[in-house]
Amino acid sequence: MSKPIVATTSLAGCFGCHMSILDIDERILDLIHLVEFDKSPIDDIKKFSRKCDIGLIEGGCCNSENVHVLKDFRENCKILVSVGECAIMGGLPAMRNGIPIRECLEEAYLNGPTVKENNKLKIIPNDPELPILLDKVYPCHEVVKIDYHLPGCPPRADLIWEALVALVTGNELKMPYEVIKYD
Repeated sequence: MSKPIVATTSLAGCFGCHMSILDIDERILDLIHLVEFDKSPIDDIKKFSRKCDIGLIEGGCCNSENVHVLKDFRENCKILVSVGECAIMGGLPAMRNGIPIRECLEEAYLNGPTVKENNKLKIIPNDPELPILLDKVYPCHEVVKIDYHLPGCPPRADLIWEALVALVTGNELKMPYEVIKYD
């Protein structure tokens, strides 16, 4: 019998949710017996090679590339899971949402304390190869349909483990306080 196929990606976030996946420790060996990974930094596969059963999305959408990747995941994954606060609500990257993009760029490339003296030409990167910044950081469910949300910053390894096992075995996902608490 074939194993369910899992894909993962990181959008506008810090990669902490992927670190939580790795924090399932020795259970990662059990996970390898339960699933196969396709497109994921975990196995370094860069493109989908087939349709996947579960897609885990970390991070929100702050630019055109994030939107493209998220839509590609929705198209290629039967079940899509927002993992962590950045994917669910925009997280820390969304702190820029109340600031005009131009002002953010000027602070980052012209006026910031670490760049003021190092950017003598006063250049803001604008190469056509760069993804276009969105007007704000969007949580994933505002861009595509998301089937499940795993809260936390990052979610605890136990929550990710429990969710994956429930999804691949068809059992009910139980989210006791111990695996979602913030204190």
